[in-house]
Amino acid sequence: MKDAPSERLDHRARLLWRITGAVQTLLIVLLSGGVIGGLFFGAGAPLYLWTIPAALTALAVLTLVVAIPTLRWRRWRYEIRSDEVDLQRGIVWVSRTLVPLARIQHVDTRTGPLERGLGLATVVFYTAAGPNQIPELSAPVAGEVRDRIAELAREQDEL
Repeated sequence: MKDAPSERLDHRARLLWRITGAVQTLLIVLLSGGVIGGLFFGAGAPLYLWTIPAALTALAVLTLVVAIPTLRWRRWRYEIRSDEVDLQRGIVWVSRTLVPLARIQHVDTRTGPLERGLGLATVVFYTAAGPNQIPELSAPVAGEVRDRIAELAREQDEL
């Protein structure tokens, strides 16, 4: 078995994932708070029972904003070799994908508003089986990775 890929994502990926985790947590709290609040006020429940939703909210914040972005960043790795792109990702279930360069049809970079604000970009490369991506690279590194994959894929086509 080959060694794990050596390249890591940009360290700002954790910040981006924390921001998206905070937005997800806020949506969960707003939706569940409305439902739970309606149930408690309608049933006349004692005030100490509000500690349950507060504890669940704290658990959601710790999980989605602190733990998952850190673990996800530690696990996500990639490496571009002369004949393949090696991707490793996942927190509990770890996926490892080897994409032969000869199968890559085209490659591009993509940025969303939050990524642009943090100077990040995602490299997306396509095969007949579908897209694969290397997320949250710094914009200059993403451009270099895109160009390198395109150049190596072109060399594979010429062989």
